[in-house]
Amino acid sequence: MSDASDAAARADAFARQAAAMRGPLGAYFRRRIRNAGEVEDLVQEVFLRLTVRGTPDHADHASAYIFQIAASVLADRYRRRVVRRADEHVALDPDLQGEQDFDPARIYAGKQALNAAAAALMTMPERTRTIFLLRRIDGLRHQAIAKQLGLSVSAIEKHMVRAIEHLMAHAGGAR
Repeated sequence: MSDASDAAARADAFARQAAAMRGPLGAYFRRRIRNAGEVEDLVQEVFLRLTVRGTPDHADHASAYIFQIAASVLADRYRRRVVRRADEHVALDPDLQGEQDFDPARIYAGKQALNAAAAALMTMPERTRTIFLLRRIDGLRHQAIAKQLGLSVSAIEKHMVRAIEHLMAHAGGAR
C-alpha cells in the first residue's frame, strides 16, 4: 500500500506543478507562434500528452519534462503545417505557359531591349554605371557600396537615381 500511496503523492505533486506551469507554457507558445488563438490549444495538447504518458519518477524535474513535451508539441505543429502546405496546389495560368515563351518575335524584342539597355549602360558615366551594377547585378547594399568606393550612402543613392533616370530616358527613346 505504501507504493500506491507514494505513487499517488508523486502524481498529486506533479499535477500541482503542471497546473502551475499553465502560465509559463502560454508565454512559451506566445513567443514562438503568431496565432494567439492557438496558444491555449497547444497548452491543452501538452496537458493531454502528460495525461497519456503519465508522470515522471522525479517530480523535481517536472518543469523540464513539461517544457520538453511543449517543444515536441511545437515541432509537431510545424511538421503538420509543412505537410499541409505541400498539399496546397496553385493552378498555373495557361496564358503564361508554353507557346509564347518561344515566339520568335518575342525573343527578338527581348534581345533588342537587352541590346538597348547595354548601350544605355555604356553611355552612363563610369562611376554611376559601376554603382548601378554593384547594386543591381551584385546585389550589394548602399552601405557596402559606399564603403567599397569611399563615398557616402547619400552619394550612392544619388548615383542610383541618375542611373535609373538615364536608363528610363534611353528606354523611352527605344520604344
